[in-house]
Amino acid sequence: MATPHEQILALTLIPAAATIFGGAIAVWRTPSETVRSVIQHFAAGVVLAAVAGELLPEMTREHQPLGVVIGFILGVALMLCVKLVAERVEARDEATSGGKVGLLAAVAIDIFIDGLLIGVGFAAGARVGTLLVIALTLELLFLGLSVATSLAQANWGRGRNLLCIASLSGLVVAGASLGSALLGGLSGVALEIMLSFGAAALMYLVVEELLTEAHEVQETPLITVAFFAGFVSLYLLELMA
Repeated sequence: MATPHEQILALTLIPAAATIFGGAIAVWRTPSETVRSVIQHFAAGVVLAAVAGELLPEMTREHQPLGVVIGFILGVALMLCVKLVAERVEARDEATSGGKVGLLAAVAIDIFIDGLLIGVGFAAGARVGTLLVIALTLELLFLGLSVATSLAQANWGRGRNLLCIASLSGLVVAGASLGSALLGGLSGVALEIMLSFGAAALMYLVVEELLTEAHEVQETPLITVAFFAGFVSLYLLELMA
């Protein structure tokens, strides 16, 4: 019988596979900006539902105000630091060779953090962790699609492109492995800090990454509805679980 750690890693293979699948779609046929925006809105709704329906109730149940404050500060600070470093490396790339080192470094960090967040979810319970796997699967599907599109525009061949995406996808498994190993058995203030950290990081992902980029495309009713469809889809799944 598989151990809890092995079960977590097995579930994490789903978002890893979704990353590769998104990359494969982009390599063979790049979706239109409208389709990508719809996917981003839907994924944002799903991730926000995971935060609102699972993480926030767990944080309320723990009832550790200091832990909430510390966790939110750490989560927001980490995401802002990642953004700052990524912007500087990308600017350096553009000023020199026009390479993709900055983009790939930023994506690698993002994917690893997603894995850690899955570990945080499982620290709160199997239900929370599983729903976070579902939510982040959609986010990583889009991320794989987006990165592969960018690499294709830089004249990367299909094989090299897919190999890069596959390598990056392994980081979500590594992050989840580390997260579950370090965070398993947490309780009290320590658990509250990690839950709040996860909630802040996911909210940043929704507001500052998914929706910000999605709004670069002209809004249509279909695009707007996709966000709420994503939210209610995961929320209904939570109610039926």
